[in-house]
Amino acid sequence: MTTDVRVLRQDEWADWYGNLLRAFGGAEESPEEQALAKELTQFDRSLGVWDDGACVGTAGAFRFRLTVPGGASVATAGITMVSVAATHRRRGVLTSMMRRQLDDIRGWGEPLAVLTASEPAIYGRFGYGVGTFQLGAEIDTSRVRLSVPSGTDDVRLRYAAPADVLDACEAVYARLVPGRPGMLARQPGWERVALLDPPGERDGASSLQCVVAERDGEITGFARFRTKLCWGASGHNGTVTLTDLAALDPATDAALWRFLFGIDLTTTLAVHGRPLDEGWQHMVSDIRRCRPRLRDALHVRLVDVEEALQARTYQAPVDVVVEVEDAFCPWNEGRWRLVGDAKGASCARTTDAADLALSVRELGSAYLGGVSLTALAAAGRVRELRQGALAEASLAFGSAVAPWLPHGF
Repeated sequence: MTTDVRVLRQDEWADWYGNLLRAFGGAEESPEEQALAKELTQFDRSLGVWDDGACVGTAGAFRFRLTVPGGASVATAGITMVSVAATHRRRGVLTSMMRRQLDDIRGWGEPLAVLTASEPAIYGRFGYGVGTFQLGAEIDTSRVRLSVPSGTDDVRLRYAAPADVLDACEAVYARLVPGRPGMLARQPGWERVALLDPPGERDGASSLQCVVAERDGEITGFARFRTKLCWGASGHNGTVTLTDLAALDPATDAALWRFLFGIDLTTTLAVHGRPLDEGWQHMVSDIRRCRPRLRDALHVRLVDVEEALQARTYQAPVDVVVEVEDAFCPWNEGRWRLVGDAKGASCARTTDAADLALSVRELGSAYLGGVSLTALAAAGRVRELRQGALAEASLAFGSAVAPWLPHGF
């Protein structure tokens, strides 16, 4: 098969995007959704694969800045809109796009690539490792109670139209970004994604609602959610579905959660995509009745091992030589000496004996501090070559705050 992999032209977008939608089930999108998708598409960073004039593959790479341990904001390619037509599976279309894409990202000088995977099994062979997880829950609010911290009663809550308080909510989000690895600095236009509210996707629930929290006249947090009322023989049995929540302090956080637990005519709070270390888990009276569940979120790929490892800090002093395997991006292969601490780091090629051996996939998993090298070693994916090196490096790579991706892309 002869195919043409090339940068997307603006006049090709409709065919390109139509191929993407078909690959993900063919569900129709509202005009508002399609218009925003086209506006956010970065044509010079989007690829199409064409066979005899027909689009058979799509892939994009948004310009993002990702928070890494230590608070630095690192230029990152957000891999997105990846699809292959069902007629062209297992013919090398995906591999050709991944090859071109990673070469391009290296040329752009971006040391990291990240993605969220519709099928997690796909991307490991291209060097991506699961770097963050997210928490979901279905909380029985008729049985579970919250114990809130002092100061919660000082927080004032009020309803607001989501669009009317968008700028204030974005200001809250922006203040949180440097404090948690895995968060993305929002680029212009992305704030509108959270407000998309097509009726066809509500599944009988209300339109998007918003409550903002205020302390001393300042907005310190917000929650966006939908409610779906249901009536049975025993009475009301409604559900609150949380779509977004952010808070600048524990009292604001607790006030928002208490509000969500107490919405009239509801008995379930459905939560998706939250940080693993979020405080509500330690305020509830019965964690079992919250039915927590874990899911992979951000998959991380080091495009430039040297630049990526020295872009972050390390929570304990580390001096370790890692031998990296990376067949797909061979410029990363070889031995690298990493020296770092909480103030900074350096990374350079070396001929010294290796202390640890691993592939770039494991480096991606451990990079944001949410997956320990010790756990990866227990799975046989990291080899310790110098006694003590694994414990030293695993501690250093960790993060005091669980890494978290707050939204998809």
